[in-house]
Amino acid sequence: METTRQNKIARLIQKDLSNIFQAQTRQTRNLLVSVSVVRVSPDLSVAKAYLSIFPSERAQEVLQNINSHASEVRYELGKLERHQLRIIPELKFFLDDSLDYVEHIDELLNK
Repeated sequence: METTRQNKIARLIQKDLSNIFQAQTRQTRNLLVSVSVVRVSPDLSVAKAYLSIFPSERAQEVLQNINSHASEVRYELGKLERHQLRIIPELKFFLDDSLDYVEHIDELLNK
């Protein structure tokens, strides 16, 4: 069970990560990265961000690129949240494939 503080920090990180990814993907065409969920550890040192990437064919490639540049994303996040958080959590990115799963279930039900 997450505390109120964890939820507030997770929402703050989710909003700022969304802004960072929106600014970065604005230059590339036909790519959309959205932050579905952010979960923060109880000690607030690690934040797990689940990303939805469209088109899903390039999802693994884009996720690897984001994970290889996680320290730069953390730096950008730190510039945005320097007045709200004392310590910027370490970022870990995961693929949120829940939309693909829902689509697959829908296809199976419609057969």
